Amino acid sequence: MGGDQRNLILAIAVSLAILIGYEAFFAKRAEPPKAPAQRTEEVAAGAPAPPAAPPVPATQAPGGTPPVPATQAPPAPPTPGTAAASARAGLLAREPRLEVRSRTLAGSVSLVGARIDDLTLLHYGASPSPQSPRIVLFSPPGEPAAYFAQFGWSAGTAGVALPDGTTRWQASAPALTPDTPVELRWENGQGLAFIIRLELDRGYVMTVTQRVENAGETPVTLYPFSLISRSGTPKVTGYFILHEGLIGVLDGILKEIDYDDLQESKTVAVKDTGGWIGITDKYWLAAIAPEVGGRMDARFSYHLDAGRTDKYQVDYLGKAIETPPGEARETKGYLFGGAKEVQVLDRYRDTLGLTSFDKAVDFGWFYWLTKPIFYALDWLNKFLGNFGLAILALTVAVKLAFFPLANKSYRSMSRMKKLQPEMMKIRERCGDDRVRMNQEIMALYKREKANPASGCLPMVIQIPVFFALYKVLFVTIEMRHAPFYGWIKDLSAPDPTSIFNLFGLIPWSPPEVMMVGAWPLIMGLTMFVQQRLNPQPPDPIQAKVFLLMPIVFTFLLAQFPAGLVIYWAWNNVLSVLQQWVIMKRMGVPT
Repeated sequence: MGGDQRNLILAIAVSLAILIGYEAFFAKRAEPPKAPAQRTEEVAAGAPAPPAAPPVPATQAPGGTPPVPATQAPPAPPTPGTAAASARAGLLAREPRLEVRSRTLAGSVSLVGARIDDLTLLHYGASPSPQSPRIVLFSPPGEPAAYFAQFGWSAGTAGVALPDGTTRWQASAPALTPDTPVELRWENGQGLAFIIRLELDRGYVMTVTQRVENAGETPVTLYPFSLISRSGTPKVTGYFILHEGLIGVLDGILKEIDYDDLQESKTVAVKDTGGWIGITDKYWLAAIAPEVGGRMDARFSYHLDAGRTDKYQVDYLGKAIETPPGEARETKGYLFGGAKEVQVLDRYRDTLGLTSFDKAVDFGWFYWLTKPIFYALDWLNKFLGNFGLAILALTVAVKLAFFPLANKSYRSMSRMKKLQPEMMKIRERCGDDRVRMNQEIMALYKREKANPASGCLPMVIQIPVFFALYKVLFVTIEMRHAPFYGWIKDLSAPDPTSIFNLFGLIPWSPPEVMMVGAWPLIMGLTMFVQQRLNPQPPDPIQAKVFLLMPIVFTFLLAQFPAGLVIYWAWNNVLSVLQQWVIMKRMGVPT
């Protein structure tokens, strides 16, 4: 094989190794938050005030104690019976509450301030064990990583008493369920009655209808607002392929803002728009939106509270609503608080008119490929009952789709392998005259109609699928804690075994770099077998480099999700079988 062609194949292999290695070890990590002394303090300014973009509402706990900065995203669920669980229970018991209960959510709404600050996701635990604590999404002020939503009014008419964070609301029922909507009511003593109607669906959305009844003698102009507030800078995974932070779709355009970027800019405002805004973690989302067609002045903001705790907030101010005497006006909005299940987000996008709501899952630039691959895996999982089997079936489907192209490539590679004895004779005849050797080898290729670059095609065509599958395994909650068989309990996590402790027989936990499990070894072995079927480089140095590639890839992929390693190993097996059959038919030694 000519030096230029061999270098081309080597360059492709090395490039892929660099891409994978960069992703695994050198992907951009989130910068740690700057020390408080390096920031400029901003003081919360109360409820939103029209007509400008609303300032950050005060979110300090009623007792005046500032929350502690967060260390998780979301915080680790408190284990029942621990001091953290007792402290949380004490905070929740401090105020009268409206219970929230459904098949997917459990929690409560504080009747002081009508604050939605207690939500637990019943279908998701901190670990694959069914007994693990459930994921806590929202937490009340005073908790580490306080996280909550509020809906209210900002005055457009001077002198109007409005509900605020200390207002005690009266509930029409003790519990909010999908079958039991609840109305919260408060009267300001000036002829105005404020009603908040809460409706809970069977998923993760709460419909919030705010109503004002004017029994006074003068018209009143008010601006509805909604907000989500989060205390502390969460710890994020830090990979550049995944966005965690503030997010929204405004006027049809996806906007993603990292925590550290907002610390610098302090405020990002978008006026007179429609859409939705929220705060996203890897698997969880809190988002607010007006009803379809509702316009809003949206804003992402950051400040330090009096205790120098980071505060992040998304909020929007609706258009002015004038309520004449003797009449009532209302406005509707939505709160999503839950898991980023792809089909659930798609459903809310379509039924509630939340534009591009499915983009809360970071499918990335190759959305057109990544999302269809997810849907294919999801369908196969429902059919086969296991996401690991779905990955194997998807691999077969991809191989079938590219079967003609791969066949053509493997035939060309078989011709190349058949020409190896002739190539070795040319090398011996030319000695150190590399120019003459390359000329004779190229003439041999032309005479035998062999294409040295064709061997790259099987690798090149599977690279987009490889990275799309990696994205699906990394960002979708459906893959979280999805088991395969045997020791693989989570396809989205690396193989937990290691050859360096004899797969658990030796009571020793190797460092992460030595966690080379059984599936990465299987992948490396299949890659080695496939490599031996290919034409070997005539250059001894290149041959040694290629011989090392399976070992390099074994260590690189050992830190990747097990589902991706299983895909690669199974793809290699299918490629070996296909190539072996072709070589036997062409009479090429295997």
